[in-house]
Amino acid sequence: MELYHYYDRTTGPFRNLSDLSVEEAKAVLARIRQEKPGSQSAGRDPLYVEHRRNCEEILRKEFARKGGRMERRIPHYMVVEHSPWLSTWFENGAYLKISVEEFDKRTLSFTYGDSMPAFSPLINDGKEYRKKLYTYEEILDIIHRYGLPQDWNDDGHRGPERYIEVHVWSDETIGRYLKFF
Repeated sequence: MELYHYYDRTTGPFRNLSDLSVEEAKAVLARIRQEKPGSQSAGRDPLYVEHRRNCEEILRKEFARKGGRMERRIPHYMVVEHSPWLSTWFENGAYLKISVEEFDKRTLSFTYGDSMPAFSPLINDGKEYRKKLYTYEEILDIIHRYGLPQDWNDDGHRGPERYIEVHVWSDETIGRYLKFF
């Protein structure tokens, strides 16, 4: 299994708004709206930062409940396998691809689809993978049953799940790649 991280070459990989204060994160989004109006991030909801932090608190609590190993307050974000849709998010897009075998799997959690809609109170379609966080072993079973969302829903017409989101709760493996940037 390959994990992908998509990013803008001008800013570099693994730049997370949640590593900033709320005010700093909102200022970054405001700059993106002005400087890169065609990017995916420019269209984010004005309350995106607050919604993201709420979602990350849910992820943290759920991963702790499952006995996950968290070395970071908030995770780094990746996806399982290539996502054609995510590859279009950035004006100057690039990606890093890292084998899941390079990670301590106890530091990885997963949502079937993006975590924000996965845990959204507005989406109540009864799908078994809503409002659930998975360990590595658990996501393998879900993939076996449902496949990769990008294979059956890359265009988003069948719901919000377009990829499997990976939450990396450690800097160890990521740090080995960041030294090149």
